[in-house]
Order: sequence, then structure tokens, then C-alpha cells
Amino acid sequence: MSDSPLRVVVAKPGLDGHDRGAKVVARALRDAGMEVVYTGLHQTPEQIVEAAIQEDADAVGLSVLSGAHMTLFAKVVELLKVRDAADIVVFGGGIIPDDDLLALQKLGVAKVFTPGAATHEIVDWVRANVPSH
Repeated sequence: MSDSPLRVVVAKPGLDGHDRGAKVVARALRDAGMEVVYTGLHQTPEQIVEAAIQEDADAVGLSVLSGAHMTLFAKVVELLKVRDAADIVVFGGGIIPDDDLLALQKLGVAKVFTPGAATHEIVDWVRANVPSH
């Protein structure tokens, strides 16, 4: 483990245009001393994975409110494996039915935060579960 701060890419995949939550989480992670890159709205899984690799990210946080979470999370995890970057931890949040939480975990998503999760809970989870490169 290095002494450098954790590097987290926060991304909004797909067509969802609501990014307030992603920005709140990005700011909370930054305020907690992490280096955060927010990719902006309407990112493809390919763009997100490219940003994570270019930024030497320790983790990718995805925010999905559009209902396309199964497809989008799966594609990001798959592309990280293809790019030999499966060590980058994928976590996320959004409006995700309870029935899909276990399926996302089986796909390789480390953690999913649902609406109402406190920012300190997210920060604490990242600190405890994301090893730095």
C-alpha cells in the first residue's frame, strides 16, 4: 500500500442526465483526501474504463439512475477485465431494486449504495475496501 491518496473516477454512464448525487459523492471523497476525477454526464462504459486506466484509478464509482444498471455495471466490469485492470474496484449507487443487488455483486461490483446512503458511509467503505496501487 502506498502513501499516495486513493484515486477514484466517478462516472455517470448512459443517458441519465441527473448527476447531483454523483457530484455530492465526488465532493465527499475529495474532501476526505482522495483524488477524484468526475467524468461528467453521458459517458460510455468504454470512456469510463479508459479514464480509469489513464488516471491510474484505484476505484470507479458509477451512478446509475436510468434503470440500465445491470447492463452498464456489467460492461464496465467486463471492459476492466479485458484491459487487464480488474484490480480497479467498481462500486456505485443509484435507484437499484433489491433483487438486482446480489446479481450485481456476482458480476463483480464490490458495493452498491442505494438512495439515502450517507456520504460518510460511502467514504468509510471506500477507505476500508479500496487498496491503493
